[in-house]
Amino acid sequence: MIRQEKNKYDSKKYRLCVRRTNSKYIAQVIYATMRGDKVLCAADSTELKNFGGLTAGLTNWPAGYCTGLLLARRLLKQVGLADVYKPNENRDGAFFNVEDDMDDEKRPFKAMLDVGLAPTTTGARVFAVLKGACDGGVNVPHKTKRFPGFKRSCVEEIKGKRGKVTDTEKTEAKFDAKVLRGHIFGNHVTTYMSLLKKEDPSKFKRQFAHWEKCLSAAKAKTCEDLYKKVHAAIIAKPDR
Repeated sequence: MIRQEKNKYDSKKYRLCVRRTNSKYIAQVIYATMRGDKVLCAADSTELKNFGGLTAGLTNWPAGYCTGLLLARRLLKQVGLADVYKPNENRDGAFFNVEDDMDDEKRPFKAMLDVGLAPTTTGARVFAVLKGACDGGVNVPHKTKRFPGFKRSCVEEIKGKRGKVTDTEKTEAKFDAKVLRGHIFGNHVTTYMSLLKKEDPSKFKRQFAHWEKCLSAAKAKTCEDLYKKVHAAIIAKPDR
């Protein structure tokens, strides 16, 4: 990840380092030197309370997306590329990544994803920061096969009337951007909150007491309304 060709001279190679603890996300852009690693820019999910008032669920998928978006906009503003590379306005879950071969004189800021020892299974929360950084305007090479909504190709058995396998059919790999959009805006959290509130109110109070305070303080009915405010606040002023 840090190996650089000799003909690049003193060109730095950057890594988007993503770490998730029990209480927050930590996202940093790091480059290596002979004396050790140096951090160019950093952001963590505890800062989101200053951007739209997000105080609950700081380790879930939408919070990871917001952290990546915050890091990207803060970084591009720091290096003077914020006006050249705008954030993705259509945050609908579709693939988005700025290209290296754009016509503009200044190339996009490129970083390689570094997740450390975190498991890289499909839908893992570390990829939420990746998606947020890409939508923020940073070039992070990736594919959609690790996002929620991706289904890999598999062989399905076709059974007859008596239950015997008569034939097999291979399904193609698919990516549903709507599923990813639901994770970005926390629709799955809202659905579970509504279900739990009807089935077990006491458990709902234990599990989502902080969420109720957060939503009421932000004057938002659903998680999507809250995260839209957070995204808008980050894009407007990503400064620390």
